[in-house]
Amino acid sequence: MTARVLINVPPKAKRGEIISINTLIGHVMESGFRHTTTGVPIPRNILTLFVATYNGEEIFRAELFPAVAANPFISFDTVATESGTIEFTWTGDNGFAATKQAKITVE
Repeated sequence: MTARVLINVPPKAKRGEIISINTLIGHVMESGFRHTTTGVPIPRNILTLFVATYNGEEIFRAELFPAVAANPFISFDTVATESGTIEFTWTGDNGFAATKQAKITVE
């Protein structure tokens, strides 16, 4: 499955500035609690983990559970320390994984 991923990271920031980062991923979520019309359980298919790293160092982590939205929006703040890459990784059931990167220039 290919997920639609949207991220908003400021392209430039001043050293020490607090920046806001917003992410949104489109994912077909299924809680695992529903059944088909014939009574067969529909298997769970959710995102279970979101991790953000800044130049390889983890800056944010969230464990996700069945009650999370079908297209989870995650927003957090971090401090701009140096120019580099912020990487976002979502993992889930059935081997799902999606990764997206954004560059930031720190002046």
